[in-house]
Amino acid sequence: MEAQAILLLPVPSAPTIFKTSSRIIVKSQEQIRATGRQLLVSHPSAIAPKREKDAKKRIVVTGMGLVSVFGGDVGTFYDSLLAGESGISLIDKFDASSFPTRFGGQIRGFHSNGYIDAKSDKRLDDCQRYCIVAGKKALEDAGLGNQELYKIDKDRAGVVVGSGFGGVTIFSNNVESLIERGYKKITPFLAPYCIPNMGPALLAKDLGFMGPNYSISAACATSNFCFCAAANHIREGKADLMIAGGVDAPIVPVQLGGFVACNALSQRNDDPQTASRPWDKDRDGFVLSEGAGVLVMESLDHAMKRGAPILAEYLGDAVNYDAYHVTNPRFDGLCVSSCIRSCLVDAGVSVEEVNYINAHATSTVVGDLAEVNALKKVFKSKEEIKMNATKSMIGHCMGAAGGLEAIATIKAIQTGWLHPTINQFNPEPEVEFDTVANDKQQHEINVAISCSVGIGGHNSVIAFSEFKA
Repeated sequence: MEAQAILLLPVPSAPTIFKTSSRIIVKSQEQIRATGRQLLVSHPSAIAPKREKDAKKRIVVTGMGLVSVFGGDVGTFYDSLLAGESGISLIDKFDASSFPTRFGGQIRGFHSNGYIDAKSDKRLDDCQRYCIVAGKKALEDAGLGNQELYKIDKDRAGVVVGSGFGGVTIFSNNVESLIERGYKKITPFLAPYCIPNMGPALLAKDLGFMGPNYSISAACATSNFCFCAAANHIREGKADLMIAGGVDAPIVPVQLGGFVACNALSQRNDDPQTASRPWDKDRDGFVLSEGAGVLVMESLDHAMKRGAPILAEYLGDAVNYDAYHVTNPRFDGLCVSSCIRSCLVDAGVSVEEVNYINAHATSTVVGDLAEVNALKKVFKSKEEIKMNATKSMIGHCMGAAGGLEAIATIKAIQTGWLHPTINQFNPEPEVEFDTVANDKQQHEINVAISCSVGIGGHNSVIAFSEFKA
């Protein structure tokens, strides 16, 4: 079949012109849809997959670290998820009484003792604080605390931790200073500490890691994009070990107001803990939250040589783009379904092997069903698949969402327990998958995928399984 672009235009009757190297093709909307269906059927995921065998290219996860509404310990975080607890509460970091939405996933009781020196800590935005603490905890989990860092080549160790917004607190505070008192009252730390790359930069500076170091910003898909980039560095032989994931601390007045302005947030102020309700008919928007979630990723060869604890295998990934709308996803889910299939190809996994999905599922009216439409295109047999929504309990942590969900996915693989999707009061009949509604379930995971979709149309999917030599 001749390679052609696929574009679903908003005007059903309008023909679309494709120019190939040899001729111009005019296609109706129905022909375009038919071409899309043909491409999905003939996608390489239909071919018998082969998993990576080379130990230098196989990627394993050896450590996990986080900052969350349930604290900074991975075990406590997952226990809280299994118990079906909600981490959502009324905001008290600032006076939110005049906002239509007055609640969120605000982190409380955070401290950086032992991870950041007191002098530096006073200057940092929460975005950097969360990144540094989560990153160092992940290394400790990987058996690479301060006393063990000599075991690795720091020239071949890097950090790719992304953020949707960067240091928004220090930025918004200094905008106020500028307006109220003039430019001379702007802190000299504004310029470095408001940019997204400063979290991974400061983390690597403390550790002495001199390998690849940068931040990716792909909105809510940020963490998965970073995992993908980190895995590529390792597979290409440019790094042995990478700290990767996402961080965001967006609970400030201007960010809350911005999402209120575009009608994205739930306004269930009378009962915040039930506000995030993915796939429920009465959902009314997502819940803004904050945190960090990072993984230590290594080549299997490197991990085995240093005797590292192997928590799971990172099988593969994919990213693509909707090219559709500034805020809304494609409701037909075509590009997300293509992303899932491409991930399975990269992972060497057949569609039938996947039996657990940690869904993006933000609790928005349009987004939840758009993702389900994408999943239905790929997974025709739904009986063996379980699917849940971590955001039902922790809210939407923006750039950190995929990182925290990757940790939840790996804990599910390790424990054999899936956390519930809470607040399932009136489920959408179109969903059809088992959403682990309201109560945890035991489930032996074969292959798990975690989906993240970023505002603007950024799609990403990653795949994990239990490590088997």
